[in-house]
Amino acid sequence: MNEQSPRERRYEERRRAIVDAARHRADDEGWAAVTTRHLAEAIGYSQPVLYGHFPGGKAEIVLTVAMEGFVELTRRCRAALDDAEARGRVESVADAYLDFARSHPAVYEAMFQQSIDAEFAVAHTPADMRAGFDVLAETIGDDARGCATETFWAALHGMHLLERAGRMRPESRADRVAELSARYANR
Repeated sequence: MNEQSPRERRYEERRRAIVDAARHRADDEGWAAVTTRHLAEAIGYSQPVLYGHFPGGKAEIVLTVAMEGFVELTRRCRAALDDAEARGRVESVADAYLDFARSHPAVYEAMFQQSIDAEFAVAHTPADMRAGFDVLAETIGDDARGCATETFWAALHGMHLLERAGRMRPESRADRVAELSARYANR
């Protein structure tokens, strides 16, 4: 493994500080409040330094946050799937997905609601995005990795958005997850 030079470490530390500042601001005030000027001030550097790390500006920062989110969501869903012995696979993964979305609203919004330069279901879909879809397909046994997985994913996404908006009763989440399991387990 190559060890980073001090200059490379500083570069990565500033890059990480920019992403962290964006996530914190988005969590506190929403993505509309995240600006390159604010981020430069938050990390104590000028906007040109910020653009040196993210030439695409805010759009590239949001994409970075989203891609990190896909990695984390996939990791959590994979762990839930691997530990699903006592509970059902669908319930475990659904809870992991919904818990991630609730715990990281700005990241989730970057992943699924902000405009990012990455697409699903195309030949050039980034591997980190594809891995998240694949774990959902594996959860429900969708070997074709098609419409059934998209529908399962849409149900999870819709549940999260409706829960977040207060349109679903919080105390009924377990019943909704059980309903998903009844429809998708043992496919």
